[in-house]
Amino acid sequence: MAIISSALARTAFALTEGTLFQPPTDDTTTIITNIVVVNTVASSANFTILLDDTELFSNTVIPGNSTVSIDLRQVLDAQPAPRKKITGFATATTVKVHISGVEII
Repeated sequence: MAIISSALARTAFALTEGTLFQPPTDDTTTIITNIVVVNTVASSANFTILLDDTELFSNTVIPGNSTVSIDLRQVLDAQPAPRKKITGFATATTVKVHISGVEII
């Protein structure tokens, strides 16, 4: 068994709900350890992050030119189907997200 620290996702939020991260289809177990949300412009924006359609952050305001760091421990197993996933959206595409964690292979 190997444990690998990894940047799992780095992307801009879309204006409509989309997948931010989903574990691979093999027997890998992923543990999300941090989510960082960054607003890259001066005006404030809102973001929503969901885990399997359950809101972790709902319409949360992020001030302009600021960062929100979220520490958590969330296991996402690839099996059994359906795979768990993290989805989200924001009111501006200038809001970015970085998801990090460990993969157990």
